[in-house]
Amino acid sequence: MATTRHHAKGSRFTVIAAIGANGAIAVVKFIAAFFTGSSSMLSEGVHSLVDTANEALLLLGISRSNRPPDKRHPFGYGIELYFWSFVVAMLIFALGSGVSIYEGVLAFGAGHKVGSPIVAFVVLAAAFVFEGMSWTVAYREFNTTRGERGFFQHFRAHKDPAVFIVLMEDSAACIGVLIAATSLALSLWTGDTRYDAAGSIAIGIVLGVTAYVLAYETKDLLIGEAANPELSTEIRRMLQDHPDVETVNELRTLHLGPYEILAVVSLDFANGIPSERIETTVSDLERKIRMRFPDIRRVYIEAQDRQGHLALAEQAVAAEGAPGGA
Repeated sequence: MATTRHHAKGSRFTVIAAIGANGAIAVVKFIAAFFTGSSSMLSEGVHSLVDTANEALLLLGISRSNRPPDKRHPFGYGIELYFWSFVVAMLIFALGSGVSIYEGVLAFGAGHKVGSPIVAFVVLAAAFVFEGMSWTVAYREFNTTRGERGFFQHFRAHKDPAVFIVLMEDSAACIGVLIAATSLALSLWTGDTRYDAAGSIAIGIVLGVTAYVLAYETKDLLIGEAANPELSTEIRRMLQDHPDVETVNELRTLHLGPYEILAVVSLDFANGIPSERIETTVSDLERKIRMRFPDIRRVYIEAQDRQGHLALAEQAVAAEGAPGGA
């Protein structure tokens, strides 16, 4: 449980750090956009403002997901964080990407003058530093559970959207700052402000790609995703090694939150074991699973002979394939 609390606090700190950084950066970028007239700078201001609002929603999601179970929600509210994470992905697309591309298209056709370049570049440099600091906080938290996995493998396996959303947002923000600086420099060098407008469109495309990746990942978590295969393998091995267990018929897991897992198990116990001993073994196995894997909050173990389990599984498959089946 200590590990779980540590990661939950780390997620909250990561989001709070990102809110502070992006909120300050958004104000400075809008001021710079006002003085410079830069389209890409305005897009960057919108980008940072959307990031700040998104992270505030993530903080709301973290708070609401920590509510205790009640009669209407007996397994708690952990999945609510996944809902707010999906909302964040949609806002990045609708507001961040949409507004940036729209602003760039308008500026591309209308033409505009870019002034006070020193102000713009100073602001962009400061923004890159602060975004980099926020990115570092998120990356360190992301790495605490990474182990031997590669970056992209761990990104797919990571179950805490608060961490990987901030990491992706900050990555997109750093890329956006570089795009804005490059497009602004090209506009000043060539005298063609269409480079600045194109930079705004490019920032919108980066945000669109980011939104798609985040929506894809959070959608899987929202509709119900199993625990990582490594954890399931370890649980299955622990169960199979018990002297009273003949066969592990089935093991299913489901994330009810980033650090809250439901495990449902069907076991075929060795023949000749009295019912009292089976009850004791089930209680012992449930206790050992929770102790070894703190994120598994609920374990349900069913005693079922192998042949009976296979017969029920075949009936379920047949029912699903029948007309009108689920």
